[in-house]
Amino acid sequence: MTNDTIVVVGAGIAGLLLARELKAGGREVVVLEKSRGLGGRLATKRTPDAVFDQGAQYFTAKSARFAAQVAAWHERGVVAPWPGASAHRWIGRPTMNALGRILAEGLDVRREAKVLGVRREGAGWEVAIENQPALPAAQLALTAPAPQVLALLQAGGVTLPAELAAPLGELKYQPCLALLVTLGGPSAVPPEGVALETGPVRWIADNTKKGVSPGPNGAVTVHLSAAFAAEHYGKTEHELAPLVLPGLAALLGAPVTAVALHRWKFSEPSATYAEACVWRPGLGLGFAGDAFGGPRVEGAALSGWALAEKILRG
Repeated sequence: MTNDTIVVVGAGIAGLLLARELKAGGREVVVLEKSRGLGGRLATKRTPDAVFDQGAQYFTAKSARFAAQVAAWHERGVVAPWPGASAHRWIGRPTMNALGRILAEGLDVRREAKVLGVRREGAGWEVAIENQPALPAAQLALTAPAPQVLALLQAGGVTLPAELAAPLGELKYQPCLALLVTLGGPSAVPPEGVALETGPVRWIADNTKKGVSPGPNGAVTVHLSAAFAAEHYGKTEHELAPLVLPGLAALLGAPVTAVALHRWKFSEPSATYAEACVWRPGLGLGFAGDAFGGPRVEGAALSGWALAEKILRG
């Protein structure tokens, strides 16, 4: 590692696309990711009997740049239109987290590297990592949710300029609880999934009909509404199931054989920053993610690209 290394914190789509652009521009990059998985909310969980896309269920491509990127992924076979749904809905193949693995190819991505804090070290940075030696960096790009990255800066004693700290501190996120429901037979969920406007559930989809989980039994992802998730965030799957699943009996259409739970504390930003990213060249510090580019997969991608352009311009 040279003293010109850029450390990217977070291996979601913003961080991975940012790192790829920086590497293509000749920069040395290290990506740190606290979990085992790659792709952030492009996440998949395997249980003994089923496979679930537990985070983002699909994504769209409205901008020319992201549409071109999705077309390239489609040609490679990494993404495909959602079977039975609108052609504008794209999903990962064979699962949503496959896209994260593809984007990490050729990068120095260090998984299970939980960053504890970042602090100024001379003209650069020092990154403290749990159970690992500290990592020096010439520049730092933070792509995790804003409350998490602000906590990392605080842990390292870094005080941001007031005109930056204030709007970053105002970035709030909605939580999400994902119930992963295995059935004893086929579900009655439509192939394209169902968005619900009222009640505790906001979205339900069958991963078997989506082509993610091997059939024939249903493997249903149930995303609970932000309000319900905030009220019941600390509950277990066994506490949540009786509150939610009886009201879904007609959609499930088969007996429930197992229920798992995943919590997304920072699922979706409720407001976004005024710019697609933040770059402070004097500090060698940048911020990107869906709270900047927009609260969707495409927004995170556009934010990562925008930060890469600013860093490479110097």
